[in-house]
Amino acid sequence: MVRARPGRLALGCLVPLVVVAAIGHYGRPVGEAFLRSWRFQDVMRQEARFATQHDDARIRARLGAAADSLGLPDAARQVRIVRGNARIRISATYVEIVEFPGTVRELKFTPAIEAGL
Repeated sequence: MVRARPGRLALGCLVPLVVVAAIGHYGRPVGEAFLRSWRFQDVMRQEARFATQHDDARIRARLGAAADSLGLPDAARQVRIVRGNARIRISATYVEIVEFPGTVRELKFTPAIEAGL
């Protein structure tokens, strides 16, 4: 004799899958924004490493090109560079707008790198 399985078991498995899919779908834009910020900070780190060979104008130009290729807002192209005491600090501040169903959120990023010259 074969017993029929209750239907709620199949639904019990479906609900967590739908929740995970929704989190993945709506969380993707946030994850992409953080990934772009991390990549921009990596370019900053690279520029700080070779800061003794480049002047500030060249560093700004290279970071501006990186911000443009990553699709960052215009504010990310306004990079601050401070040299002093055998150290360099490169920083920027920008806001990315992330849209969700029914709401819009602003994510503020302040990537910064400090390194020795």
